[in-house]
Amino acid sequence: MKTLAIIGSGELGMQIANFAVQDNHYQKVVFFDDFEHNTEKNGYQVLGATDKINQAFEEKKFDELMIGIGYNHLEKRKEIYLQFKNDIPFGNMIHSTTIKDITSKIMPGTVIYPGTILDKNVVISENCLLNLGCVIAHDSTIGDHSFLAPAVKIAGFVTVGEKCFLGINSTIIDNKKITNDVKLGGGSTVTKDIDEPGTYVGSPARKIK
Repeated sequence: MKTLAIIGSGELGMQIANFAVQDNHYQKVVFFDDFEHNTEKNGYQVLGATDKINQAFEEKKFDELMIGIGYNHLEKRKEIYLQFKNDIPFGNMIHSTTIKDITSKIMPGTVIYPGTILDKNVVISENCLLNLGCVIAHDSTIGDHSFLAPAVKIAGFVTVGEKCFLGINSTIIDNKKITNDVKLGGGSTVTKDIDEPGTYVGSPARKIK
């Protein structure tokens, strides 16, 4: 089995590492982290800062890469992904409890947490994360570098743009489009298209900043 390298050894990175090993996607996990100076964390080896990634890959210390940086840093997630994507393969990890229609597509760099449902013709683009128990209905697309909190529900024919964060238990009704760089508060409901970047909360969701 392969070795996975994760950028970022905080809580999110550790979650991904545990899923990777416990759900038998990878035999081994190592980390790179610009802010962690120890060589080991929670039993996982830390190989150094991100400037060591290319050399470590050339030395065959890992096979695939993923990003374990959270939703407060979506622009940084994008920046790192674009920095390495042409030189190092990004894995994708779909938890074994995911219900995935055969027609759905999941692109490199994406992590799907337990209990998620992906319906017919769903597309999850590059470098996304779908947390516990998300439901994405038919013919919907999640844009690159987006992050879905637990229990997000998206109806059919929805398009979510790049670098969007959808808060816990938020809902998007059918045939809606959300532009890039939108943050949707927990428990919010989107009932019309969102055309401007910003933070939206409430039911129906309204822009607050």
